[in-house]
Amino acid sequence: MEKMNAQQAKDMLLYVADSIIEAKPMLTEVDSAIGDGDHGIGMAGGLKKAKDKLLKMEEPDDVYTVFAAAGKAMLMSMGGASGVIFGSMFLGGAKGKEPVTEVGPEKFADMMKSSLAVIKERGKAEVGDKTMVDALSPAVDAMLAYAGEGFVPMLDKAQEAARCGMESTKTFEAKFGRAKTQGTTIGFQDAGATSVWIIVKAMYEYAAKVS
Repeated sequence: MEKMNAQQAKDMLLYVADSIIEAKPMLTEVDSAIGDGDHGIGMAGGLKKAKDKLLKMEEPDDVYTVFAAAGKAMLMSMGGASGVIFGSMFLGGAKGKEPVTEVGPEKFADMMKSSLAVIKERGKAEVGDKTMVDALSPAVDAMLAYAGEGFVPMLDKAQEAARCGMESTKTFEAKFGRAKTQGTTIGFQDAGATSVWIIVKAMYEYAAKVS
């Protein structure tokens, strides 16, 4: 897959949605260790709404509209900080962009870079704060570094970077959310970072499947 058209963007996000919905029990278990235990429920619910929205889009012709629609559905349905943050993962980098029928790896990486900037601005989290940023930031760095190699290599490097970022959260103390009031959180991975890894891994799996 040298370029991703709007239909492929839709199909990829549908694959992402199914991956998160399938991972709901695992995300619930991860979040229950140091949080409210509702992260899996919220993510699965938000991606279900995104899936419903995407399925109603017939023959989309703008890649950014596809991402924005998914992000907006999550933002509107999830509520709270998670809705804003994870909705922005798709909406933040696509909002306000001129319509395009397809994007190459470089434009995709740039979109995700913009999404990360929006997330960091809204959530005020940095790498090391035990949040989804710990997985998304290295994933975006990998996308920017390997975009020239094509979608599949780029997303493969990104999902591995996200996994390493997720694993690194076990060494951090939580600075946001309920987890920061639960005593030490060292030894436990962050649920938001886990969701980011699942999302980026699903993007890679889709790209590899259609290439």
